[in-house]
Amino acid sequence: MRTMRRKDREIAAGEARRLLEQAEYGVLSTVAKDGSPYGVPLNFCVIDDCLYFHCALEGQKIDNLEHQQSVSFCAVGKTEILPARFGTKYESVIIAGKVHEAFGQEKQLALEGLLRKYSPGFFDQGIKYIEDLREKTRVFKITIDKLTGKARTRP
Repeated sequence: MRTMRRKDREIAAGEARRLLEQAEYGVLSTVAKDGSPYGVPLNFCVIDDCLYFHCALEGQKIDNLEHQQSVSFCAVGKTEILPARFGTKYESVIIAGKVHEAFGQEKQLALEGLLRKYSPGFFDQGIKYIEDLREKTRVFKITIDKLTGKARTRP
């Protein structure tokens, strides 16, 4: 895999991890059987060295994941357009890894992780929501093999 071209914009692993954990959403990139790329925005949570997301029981994303387990995921933090500089201030992180479906207790922990991230003030109601829709939801995890972060913080 190629190294980062703009080393002056590379951020430390800890900062990249923080950015990943705090990002509101990211884009999962997969490959279909015919080789065509597919990117889909989704929400997620990070637990230990894995990124978790939930989805419906079927669809293009799942077809692609069943075909090819290697995926990429990109999340973007704060951005600011710099019109007079013809540039952008930004922070972003990209991970690469293998995806697998989560079941049982791991699935439950991931769904609770999503609740803590996106609905912390409604945790008890969220647990009921999870119970009601458990059989209509699949959860996948990406084991993070590589994490890189990049930022332009100066105008």
